[in-house]
Amino acid sequence: MKKIQILGTGCPKCKKLYEATQQAVKDLGIEAEVTKVDDIAEIMKFNVMSTPALAVDGQVKATGRIPKSKELHAMIS
Repeated sequence: MKKIQILGTGCPKCKKLYEATQQAVKDLGIEAEVTKVDDIAEIMKFNVMSTPALAVDGQVKATGRIPKSKELHAMIS
């Protein structure tokens, strides 16, 4: 099972990325745990300076933006 983390403090873009990621997981039919990380100290451990950010299995895939659906699918599959 993949571990997908949305890194952000809860801004509207962070929420939108969370929803888009959940939809992408559903579309792809994969097993994944999607969690929000809103603790600044935890976010800093990823060396992320711009939120929202997407991490898949501990690896940052995107920062400071919401990837398009097709790109999101490629990042998490």
